[in-house]
Parts: sequence; C-alpha cells; structure tokens
Amino acid sequence: MTDIATRTWDGMTIPAAGTYRLDQAHKRIGFLSRHMMVSPVRGEFAEATAQILVAEDPLFSSVTATIQTASITTGSVDRDTHLKSADFLDVERYPTLEYRSTRISRQGNDDPIFYWARLRNNRLGGRGRRLNVPPQSEPAPGRFVLTGELTVKGITRAVDLQVNFGGARRDPYGQDIFGFSATAEINREDYGLLWNVVLESGGVLVGKTVQIEIAGEGIHQP
Repeated sequence: MTDIATRTWDGMTIPAAGTYRLDQAHKRIGFLSRHMMVSPVRGEFAEATAQILVAEDPLFSSVTATIQTASITTGSVDRDTHLKSADFLDVERYPTLEYRSTRISRQGNDDPIFYWARLRNNRLGGRGRRLNVPPQSEPAPGRFVLTGELTVKGITRAVDLQVNFGGARRDPYGQDIFGFSATAEINREDYGLLWNVVLESGGVLVGKTVQIEIAGEGIHQP
C-alpha cells in the first residue's frame, strides 16, 4: 500500500489516484417516491457494486455501478413483490440496473441566498445606467455534477447526479477511503415503468417522479 493516502487539489483533501470499490458496509442506494400524491415512501436496493476510477486529474475520474433489482426493499412485502413484478422492474427479465458515468464537472454555488448576497454588495448604477449583475460564484468546494447513463429495463437515459464529496483519509485498519453522497431526480415513465391507478379525487396512486438518494464510501484497491 502506498504511503500517500490523500493529496490536495483545489483546496480540498482528495483520495490518491487509483481504483476504489464501493464499501458494502457503508452504502445506501435509496429512492423516494410519493403515494397518493401526498406521502413520501422511501426504499433502497440492498445489493449493489460500484467501481470508481480516481484519475490524476480528478475531473477525468469515472464510475460504473451495478444494482441487483431483486434486492429492492421498502418495508412492505406486498409492495416489494409488486415492484419486482412486470408492472415495474420485472426482475426476472432485468436482474440489474446499470450506471456508467461519462463526465464529471464542478458544481457552482448557485444557492439563491448567495446570489442575493452578492447582488446586495454590488455597487449598482443610478437611474438610466445599466445594472451590473454579479457573476456566478466560484465552484462550491466538494460539490460536483456526475453526468452518466442509467439503464433500467433495457432503456438508457442520461442522468446527472449532484455529488457531495465527504472527504478522504486512511482509516484505523489501514484502508484508504473517501466518502460521498449523491442525489438525482428521474421520471420513472422514461424507463417504461408505466403502471399506475388514476384516483377519483384527481392525481395518481404512485408518483411519476423518483428521487435518487445515494451515500457511500470508496475503498482503495491495491
């Protein structure tokens, strides 16, 4: 194992270049959808693997992941059985979901509160003069956009993951690790998951929008 567990890049401590795998003991591949248009229902896939290639230039890093569809769990046996059926994931025909990144970029700090703070501090021109709107802020530390392709039931669509980098270090067992979390939003109908029931009061039984919630650690592979 190299003595160099981490390095500094753009003011952040990041992992050394190399191959990392998703730590099975510290991961969550989760999602959230709405039931009856009002209540959130969370679930996750218990079985998933991922390989992360950290490049010398971090912005050339890449990720590939495989998720076992039959490992879906939402806390309800009946609901899980339905989600595994042909109405939804059809796990017999499509045993995995696949994700492959194609690009990574820095995420700007475009939170409205920061924008208005810059606007307030900017010297504005008088009447009849052009208003100088402050430029967008510098990229936010630890925030990235991971662009990639998600394949569900044989259908592939582009998905942007909003990634928060949690830091890198060597753990007490001598393993070089880094942490991260990521979110995204997809329309399940884009992947052929069309089943639904129209409610008499308006709306549908199962929301079309699915929020993806990921958290995990990468472990360096010698």
